[in-house]
Amino acid sequence: MTAVNVPVPPWLADEEFAIFRQSVARFLDQEASPQRLEQWRRDGVVERGLWRKAGAAGLLGLSTAADHGGIGGDFRHEFVLMEEIGKRGLEGWGVSLHNAIILPYIETFGSEAQKQDWLPRLASGELVSAIAMTEPGAGSDLQGVRTTARRVGNQYVINGGKTFISNGQTANLIVVVTKTDPTQGAKGISLIVVETERAEGFRRGRNLDKVGLEAADTSELFFDDVAVPTANLLGPEEGRGFYQLMEKLPQERLVIAVQSLAMLERALAVTLDYVKQRKAFGRTIVENQAVQFQLAECKTEATVARVFIHHCVERHLAKQLDSATASMAKYWVSDLLGKIVDTCLQLHGGYGYMDEYPIARMFKDARVARIYGGTNEIMKLLIARTL
Repeated sequence: MTAVNVPVPPWLADEEFAIFRQSVARFLDQEASPQRLEQWRRDGVVERGLWRKAGAAGLLGLSTAADHGGIGGDFRHEFVLMEEIGKRGLEGWGVSLHNAIILPYIETFGSEAQKQDWLPRLASGELVSAIAMTEPGAGSDLQGVRTTARRVGNQYVINGGKTFISNGQTANLIVVVTKTDPTQGAKGISLIVVETERAEGFRRGRNLDKVGLEAADTSELFFDDVAVPTANLLGPEEGRGFYQLMEKLPQERLVIAVQSLAMLERALAVTLDYVKQRKAFGRTIVENQAVQFQLAECKTEATVARVFIHHCVERHLAKQLDSATASMAKYWVSDLLGKIVDTCLQLHGGYGYMDEYPIARMFKDARVARIYGGTNEIMKLLIARTL
């Protein structure tokens, strides 16, 4: 059922997107059933074959230009995919990270040769991507990374370790945040692409045991004298990595906000179904006025969140989404997600604490949205700079 009734925005009103939504829903229902999701949660990783199938179905490289092997769509297609994933609790599949966060780095900053080499293979599912930013001693403070890339002839030799890397066990193309000049702070950061199958000295560490998002392969990665061609540098010169990250982080934060919106609406929908069926003291739970008031608050806040996200997407499509507004979306909607999921779990009573119920899993999965993509405290700092 639909818990929030907000009109389809003009930017999503074309019939093309309704047809696309149907095709996404059909693919996910066929290839990512609840039974398979259960298996992926147990395995700690989404099976590699799903990526190939998604590529064949035209779900990879959605907003990548057709000239580079992509579908030639835009963020509206990514938005639809994220919504349909959220409706099914498939947040553990890192496809939106691949599509809407990592491929844009290559398409925007890569050379024509890099784009022609990597993007078609990323769109087909031959390559699965990850971006290696976080280190054991450097999270939101990207200037603190210690992974180095030393130039030796026509190669970079990379040394360092990364942690909390999404798609880490699956990815075979990794954008690595490195220091090409450790003496220059932010101006010494560069992005270098590593194809793992060609990288001697690269190794994967643990698939980390997390509170939630169990199907997501979040991993440690290690680079021990990994030599890659200097042609794998993203951008025409060293030292541009920090600025490249800053340019793309608003879209990443918008992605997290959209994902949070999809999950909180699912939480509200399953809870409405539950309270209308479950009885206590001779009547359904929803007949209790205190419950009605709680759900009324949740629906109101969810409606505000959707209207705000529609506004942010519209600005993003017009290339007018600034960093502060993206930070507002990320922090506020992810905070709201935690609040609504907690309320919805409470309304399930004891059953809400049982892992077999979707709301219990959402309770676990939701928590990290306030951390990754930059903590919500960092988002507030960015917003405060505009005051």
